[in-house]
Amino acid sequence: MNASMDGVIEAMPVFAKELIAGGVAGGVAKTVVAPLERVKILFQTRRAEFQSIGLFGSIRKIAKTEGLLGFYRGNGASVARIVPYAALHYMTYEEYRRWIIRWFPDVGRGPVLDLVAGSFAGGTAVLFTYPLDLVRTKLAYQVVGSSNSSVKGVLGAEQVYRGILDCFSKTFKEAGIRGLYRGVAPSLYGIFPYAGLKFYFYEEMKLHVPEENKKDIAVKLVCGSVAGLLGQTFTYPLDVVRRQMQVQRLMASNSAELKGTMETLVMIAKRQGWKQLFSGLSINYMKVVPSVAIGFTVYDVMKSNLRVPSRDEAVIGVELNEQSSHTSSLHS
Repeated sequence: MNASMDGVIEAMPVFAKELIAGGVAGGVAKTVVAPLERVKILFQTRRAEFQSIGLFGSIRKIAKTEGLLGFYRGNGASVARIVPYAALHYMTYEEYRRWIIRWFPDVGRGPVLDLVAGSFAGGTAVLFTYPLDLVRTKLAYQVVGSSNSSVKGVLGAEQVYRGILDCFSKTFKEAGIRGLYRGVAPSLYGIFPYAGLKFYFYEEMKLHVPEENKKDIAVKLVCGSVAGLLGQTFTYPLDVVRRQMQVQRLMASNSAELKGTMETLVMIAKRQGWKQLFSGLSINYMKVVPSVAIGFTVYDVMKSNLRVPSRDEAVIGVELNEQSSHTSSLHS
């Protein structure tokens, strides 16, 4: 069994191994922080109802009215999104990094390379998986009342969406493809700097770690924590804008349509105060520290288990393959 498994692993192309490693890393990290993610979305979108009672009050309210599963409301959609998202994110990051080294050798191999590759990888992953993020937010936005199964703050007496597929079909019927990509602009504005900065800070910090400690899991966790923390702080207001754009049709109090990203940003600052642009940031710090740390750590461990060659080895391998194919074409 082990021998056959070894054979399968050896036969897999590098990009497939990176896809698997990234998907596992994303799924594990997201599930660990799912309860904090649920509270954060409610803070961002149900301002009066949950902000007034604070973090621990919100946790008690969800536990009392919805039970343990309430903390994982929308997590199925979240994991369904994050596995392909993380898989694409990590794999395209490695691919973009290799492409840049091959076509722009003067760029060098420092953290700036990680900033550029990470930014483009984040944008690519968002475009392919955004509808799942929209569905996750809409499902997490729904709150079950304590006395009955009605949903407070949502138009109608019954739950608007019964699950992932129901949410997909209703959103598509209501507004087509554009409906499934509502709020994608702030996602892209936010993910380009965030994804790039996250990889930049992670790789920059690892440069300062002594060689003998680089494989230490605790070191990877610390580097990942700081990378996520710094990256998130710079881009958080765009995350709030995205969430409000995603659920605007569900907000009974919302009379006017939210416009573009910058107009929505200004509108939130004017009507709800600039502090609302950082609503849930403290929870996000609690969420980001373990999430990014676990993500990077699991990814590195998975790459090691799948015997993914080091980045420099992978680049050299690609160059050698190109040279051999070029040589064979000359001889033929």
